[in-house]
Amino acid sequence: MRNQNNVLAIVLAGGEGKRLFPLTEDRAKPAVPFGGTYRLIDFVLSNLVNAGYMKICVLTQYKSHSLDRHISQAWQFSGPTAQYIASVPAQQRLGKHWYLGSADAILQSLNLIYDENPDYVIVFGADHVYRMDPEQMVEDHIKSGKAVSVAGIRIPRAEASAFGCIQSDEDGNITEFLEKPADPPGTPDDPEMTYASMGNYVFTTKDLIEALKADEVNPDSTHDMGGDIIPYFVSKNDAHVYDFSNNHVPGSTDRDRGYWRDVGTIDAFYEAHMDLISVLPIFNLYNQKWPIRSTDLGELPPAKFVQGGIAQSSMVAQGSIISGSTVRNSVLSTDVVVEEGATVEGSVLMPGVRIGKGAVVRHAILDKNVIVNDGTLIGVDRQRDEERFAVSPGGVVVVGKNTVVS
Repeated sequence: MRNQNNVLAIVLAGGEGKRLFPLTEDRAKPAVPFGGTYRLIDFVLSNLVNAGYMKICVLTQYKSHSLDRHISQAWQFSGPTAQYIASVPAQQRLGKHWYLGSADAILQSLNLIYDENPDYVIVFGADHVYRMDPEQMVEDHIKSGKAVSVAGIRIPRAEASAFGCIQSDEDGNITEFLEKPADPPGTPDDPEMTYASMGNYVFTTKDLIEALKADEVNPDSTHDMGGDIIPYFVSKNDAHVYDFSNNHVPGSTDRDRGYWRDVGTIDAFYEAHMDLISVLPIFNLYNQKWPIRSTDLGELPPAKFVQGGIAQSSMVAQGSIISGSTVRNSVLSTDVVVEEGATVEGSVLMPGVRIGKGAVVRHAILDKNVIVNDGTLIGVDRQRDEERFAVSPGGVVVVGKNTVVS
């Protein structure tokens, strides 16, 4: 164990992910496949485990079956051990209602905190793509002496209105927490940059419990961590911002250092995939000093390229076959088959996809087990695509799970 502090990690994985529809039609957002061999939740779990935090509770709610299965199959420690990654469903512990918000989710799960009796509680989101060493944030939180630390990433002020924004003084004390402000605040050392909240928090345990109980009886609360709990601590001058740019992950490159993406929309999800495939990727999946872990691959053989099949500037996962076809600037997950004469460009193909002979797929996301019949065109005629599929504002065509396209 790297860390000496008694820490419990709670991962919030209960969101519906409406903006990622239809990818979330049949699964929770953290269970959405990403990057060929991963699911979104693998990034936060990898960060926690790499840092040595081995007591992790994943709070689930909506359409959680595939997420629960993934955690049970890919994220279990073997043998007798006090370490665990546990999927914890909503249990209506405080009445006949499900989670009313992220703060209520933790309130209803206080038994997990009481059982472990940690000194500090990490509360991280489950659906962002990034590398981070949480231990560095915990150490910074302890030094601050505050009740809560909020991870803030520096982004251009002109782009910050889409996020929760942090205003702080030169000592890192949060003076205001603003939800999607029209006029975002600058950072103390750069008026053109803003601290955007990453949705990652470290709490001193006794203070978290006190805040959750106060929030429970507040009739004006929406019971949200960012909307209610953090402002509660800000009002008491007891909140600290952790500057993500100070987090140094082993093996990171100058190009991908400080990378973090909120993949809450189809366009953001698509763009995050495109970040993976350049020669010097904006986000490097090949950093073995801080690996993104996923062991839910089954017994799949290596990818195969036959009959002149090629893939350029692409990632192709295990079990896939590129047969007499061309793949460019794309990410192919496991067990994908692209048949003779087909072309796949600028696309994301999830596990089990089949592309028929002579078919063309461009600027698209195809969910699991989609079958594209011979000669079919996707991403070629925008009007026809909009008649059949979901098309994002950025023009990304999304074909839902198990669809057969002719």
